[in-house]
Amino acid sequence: MDFRAEYEKWCTDPYFDEATKAELKAIAGDDKEIEDRFYRTLEFGTAGLRGVIGAGTNRMNIYTVRQATQGLANYILSQGEDAVKRGVAIAHDSRNMHDEFTDATALCLAANGIKTYVFPQLAPVPELSYAVRTLGTIAGVVITASHNPREYNGYKVYWEDGAQVTPPHDTSIMAEVAKVTSFDQVKTMDKAAAIEAGLYNVISDEVEEGYFGELRKLSIHPEIIKAMAKDIKIVYTPLHGTGLRPVQRVLKDMGFENVYIEPSQAVPDGNFPTCPYPNPENPDAWKLALELAKEKDADIVLATDPDADRLGVYCKDTKTGEYVTFTGNMSAMLIGEYILSQKSANGTLPENPAFVESIVSTDMGKAIAAAYGVKHIEVLTGFKYIGEQMLKFEKTGCNNYVFGMEESYGCLPGTYARDKDAPAAVCMLCEVAAFYKSQGKTLWDGMIDMYEKYGYYREGISTMTLKGIDGAAQINEIMTKARAAEPKKFGDYQVIAIRDYKNDTRKDMTTGKVEPTGLPSSNVLYYELNDNAWCCVRPSGTEPKIKFYFGVKGVSLEDSQAKLDALSAEVLGQFE
Repeated sequence: MDFRAEYEKWCTDPYFDEATKAELKAIAGDDKEIEDRFYRTLEFGTAGLRGVIGAGTNRMNIYTVRQATQGLANYILSQGEDAVKRGVAIAHDSRNMHDEFTDATALCLAANGIKTYVFPQLAPVPELSYAVRTLGTIAGVVITASHNPREYNGYKVYWEDGAQVTPPHDTSIMAEVAKVTSFDQVKTMDKAAAIEAGLYNVISDEVEEGYFGELRKLSIHPEIIKAMAKDIKIVYTPLHGTGLRPVQRVLKDMGFENVYIEPSQAVPDGNFPTCPYPNPENPDAWKLALELAKEKDADIVLATDPDADRLGVYCKDTKTGEYVTFTGNMSAMLIGEYILSQKSANGTLPENPAFVESIVSTDMGKAIAAAYGVKHIEVLTGFKYIGEQMLKFEKTGCNNYVFGMEESYGCLPGTYARDKDAPAAVCMLCEVAAFYKSQGKTLWDGMIDMYEKYGYYREGISTMTLKGIDGAAQINEIMTKARAAEPKKFGDYQVIAIRDYKNDTRKDMTTGKVEPTGLPSSNVLYYELNDNAWCCVRPSGTEPKIKFYFGVKGVSLEDSQAKLDALSAEVLGQFE
């Protein structure tokens, strides 16, 4: 792409509005900024769109959103008249430009004769997934950049099963989007005309009430919640996102009485004024909630990301009086252990149960599944692959889903949706807290019990941020070199096998035997190490980052942390 010519076109073509032109004319003379905005069209990948908000082909704006939507519309049209009639459900979180991008999406689809169903207020990702399944739409779209910094927004596409698109739909949609090379190919229409034609519809409150009803059904021991509801103190922050209404509602429905909301972060705001990086994985995002927790002497502290699919947790350790953090692996293991143990005890665990997790999640999941005779299934990173397994279970009856999780603070304890669900995780984790409190224990005590039972599994992650054209080239170079290196060891750890998911190979480093991984192609390298350790490297699918994951098993908290620190240092040293 001739970025300079494209820039000039956007500055002069009457197709683009005056605000867009003014924004671009303000950067005249800044060749690096112009290049970054126009060196490519914002990539529509398997996770949809995600990018910095602004004018340009490599930015999130109404024009690139419409362009992507036209590709989606073309694919839906290719699926036949029934797909067109079934339509598309659309939701958004609190990110900047959410209204504009929602309408850009809906009105492009409407102009192509495709019905749309739009949430009238902020809605969490899992509620959109539920709506797709409930309304019977052919697809769904969520306008969100999840946990990215505030300058981002994005666009995630779901298919009729309620999961983000997987093969063959994802690659086919990508191909259709790639064919839309000119804005002349993009359709849109007036909103009033779309409403009059029945092509723009507002989703009723009944859908949301149905979603809340599904969350209430997750409870295993409502009697324990009733007994402990007055004794547990919960602090919650939605981090300026969409979680406030659903989380408040479900905690009230479950009967918890002492719920305190961090007030300054309760207001939805795409500028995220108190936490520029609104991610529960980011310690800085917790400052205000932890201050409130100390003031209220809270038992647990919860935070959801802007689109409310991820949940972060702190818990008070009564022995030290301090609040301790839980990784996504730890909180998911608490929920998973509770579901499997209690359903096993009361006889409600279904036949052929399955526990599904991503390859970069904790190996404790394997140990928990084995303890209860539950099939353990690993999938690639991305909850859509867990959703894909759920669809397989539905179609074949080979297994019954009981729990799914990934290390990035997301899990799903039910089958009503096909994406990770923070309000549902809140329901389950608060019930787990009540369960342990009824025994005189905290969540942290429960975690230690699990470590003692299964082993002290610990995991970590490191990231390198490499932006722009040069950054993309650096990430590619790191992966290319790593793929060719085939290391025999990382410090004291021997490499037992290397899984190259891009080439679908698992190579045994002792025998040299090569077998297929059995999973779809993905630019991921995974190293199986001795002594129950592992590490993995992969580029992020949504940010200009390369990620390094590590996992170990120790005999104590101190031992496992020392092993994790040593392994991460060795791995990062070899890849730098």
